[in-house]
Amino acid sequence: MVKSLFDLTGMNAFVTGTSGGLGRAMAIALAEAGASVALVSSSGSAETAGIIRGFGGHAEDIPADLSRPEEAERAWNRAVELFGRIDILVNNAGIIRRTPAAEHSREDWDAVIALNLNAVFILSQLAGRHMIKNGYGKIINIASMLSFQGGINVPGYAASKHGVAGLTKALANEWAGKGVNVNAIAPGYMETNNTAPIRADEQRYRSISERIPAGRWGVPDDLKGPVVFLASRASDYVHGHILCVDGGWMAR
Repeated sequence: MVKSLFDLTGMNAFVTGTSGGLGRAMAIALAEAGASVALVSSSGSAETAGIIRGFGGHAEDIPADLSRPEEAERAWNRAVELFGRIDILVNNAGIIRRTPAAEHSREDWDAVIALNLNAVFILSQLAGRHMIKNGYGKIINIASMLSFQGGINVPGYAASKHGVAGLTKALANEWAGKGVNVNAIAPGYMETNNTAPIRADEQRYRSISERIPAGRWGVPDDLKGPVVFLASRASDYVHGHILCVDGGWMAR
């Protein structure tokens, strides 16, 4: 049955940036598909865990500052201790700093790269070793339209997301033959906290909306289907792909 290809019953997922927004929606989607979920964010994900447990799902809240390598490793090891095996990694945690390049501080650059790119590599490496040993695994990185474009006033963010796209392809090349799928989702303009400053600018919000072929901004639930697909056996022959979920933005 085709439906069984998307069934995640018995699978364990490690999802970062789950206190709200895209991460919360994806964690809930994986749980709705049957997976147990480790929820990892700097501020904790008690509310997300409560939602999942509310419909009978299994979730564990693991607070961690993933910009610190030792914290990322601690969180990973704690999840393995709790679940015994991790089958799915979703690298979603990220930040953005909006400053013109000529004024972009090194502190902002370092902070963005530490969480958006370094943590993705560290967790992917930990997951890769674990999954290769088990002969199976799914790694899903959250890229961006700025994995393809340069953006305005977000040099650190654009650089980090280009890096995520490149890392996704590099890891896929090495691990595809070892039972591990590495892919990415590139969300379009989404109604989240990260885009609040843009949406507050009525003129810019309107100009962006007019350019989106679908005629609307995305919402976190728009990532539910794509993340379940890439986490499931339905995507077993998909490697190194960056899936745009953008209302058609990149096709225009």
